[in-house]
Amino acid sequence: MLKSMGAAKQIVRVNVGGEADVPALERAPTERAIGRKVLPIVEGVVLVAALVAPLLLQDYLTVFATRVVILALFALSFDLVWGYAGIMSFGQALFFGSAGYGVALLARDLDITNIFLVLPAGTIIGLTFALLLGGFLLLGRHPSSVIFVSLGTLTGSYAADRLARGWYYLGGQNGIPSIAPMTVGSYEFSEGPAFYYLVLGILVVVYLLCRFLVRSQFGLALAGLRENEQRIAFFGYKAQHLKAIIFAIGGAVAGLAGSLYAFHEGFVWPNMVGVVVSTQVVLYVLFGGSGTLIGAVIGAVIVEGVSFWLSDNYRDIWPIILGLLLLLVILFRPLGLISFVLGERERVGSFGARPKKTEKQTEKHSLKEKRNAAP
Repeated sequence: MLKSMGAAKQIVRVNVGGEADVPALERAPTERAIGRKVLPIVEGVVLVAALVAPLLLQDYLTVFATRVVILALFALSFDLVWGYAGIMSFGQALFFGSAGYGVALLARDLDITNIFLVLPAGTIIGLTFALLLGGFLLLGRHPSSVIFVSLGTLTGSYAADRLARGWYYLGGQNGIPSIAPMTVGSYEFSEGPAFYYLVLGILVVVYLLCRFLVRSQFGLALAGLRENEQRIAFFGYKAQHLKAIIFAIGGAVAGLAGSLYAFHEGFVWPNMVGVVVSTQVVLYVLFGGSGTLIGAVIGAVIVEGVSFWLSDNYRDIWPIILGLLLLLVILFRPLGLISFVLGERERVGSFGARPKKTEKQTEKHSLKEKRNAAP
């Protein structure tokens, strides 16, 4: 296994992005150092803006911002699945909505609203549904095609939507209203700054865990899988198993987001598991930029913020304006808005320390360039 991982590390270094790593060695050390600092700066700016937002926003905007942060967590789950494993899931809302329904039933039928019970329960529900659907779609005898997985997840989301609408126990078309507030002891989380900072804290923790995951040895295998699945399979990896694992993790994160969303909104309805919400999260990641994590967060914030502003000022035609904006971004910046500040090398990421021999060769090459440039 370790030999396979080492081999994968070499192939990812050489082949990610479809070009050899030699041009990277020829770049000056200062240029590489500057490039590596862009992503942490973007993440830091987004975090600071999120921390001060409730101090600057009115109460109703804080409630809206809380919803956006939850949707950013949902977008993070899809970016793991598509941006890092190349799985186009049109059924991500299935895990999001099923967890929402699950915690709503716990609150309605069993009077369970404790945060330390409902959030883990929602996460497990999302994980379970993702394992079941991922096992069916990804772990067959033959590798699954992108179209097969896309249509399979789309069908699962549509079927869940029809089931929720027709099942009286789940409230049918009306869903489950008046969900009791989430609690810690005797304290109830209501809409406002407390709920906002709770959700933001959860997003930061999940983001850091995801960042650690995609920069780990497992993330290295995912990077190779995304760039050249056949080559990774050649080195002994079971590509479909890797896809199933990250698909299940994405489902767990979506389930966590769905649990928070249900308690924040106070009700759940069939659209939460349907195709519309599944497509919505795809647009978040497309708009912000896939395969970066922070791009998914930025995409959710911008799309929801622009939608809110347009619907308030252009009530009759705002969906058309939003659709045109999304189309322009996808046409002219296919890598998303994050590509304005993030280069391809940093999007892919660096795995492990560069060998000392390579660093010495780089220094020698830099000195040689300086001598050649000297008059």
